[in-house]
Amino acid sequence: MDRRTFIVSALAVAASPALAGGHGRIGTFVGKSNHVTTGRAELAKEGGKYVVHLLDDFTFDGAPDPKVALGKDGYDKSTLMGLLKKNRGKSSYEVPAGINGDDYNEVWIWCERFNVPLGVAKLS
Repeated sequence: MDRRTFIVSALAVAASPALAGGHGRIGTFVGKSNHVTTGRAELAKEGGKYVVHLLDDFTFDGAPDPKVALGKDGYDKSTLMGLLKKNRGKSSYEVPAGINGDDYNEVWIWCERFNVPLGVAKLS
């Protein structure tokens, strides 16, 4: 392997985790309650805090009062991180203080007004 091939290969390997989010657990959304929710979410620990990243492939068809939250085999209201910032593309949400992200295995898009799920991503 020549030097150029080695450098190009090394850069590709180094860049690939960043494209997927990079350093947390990732899950793919499935729509709920007749809503279309697609793309991926990542739950990562950054600077001692947990953060949920909706990745660039995230899409949501829209609904009143969509919020981002965590769940463990079901939605947990105590983890609400606020209103969904946008229906398409990347956005990030800080997990509330005192919540251990390692205890959760799902990211939820939840309609608080009507108390129904809009999408869930099971984390691996």
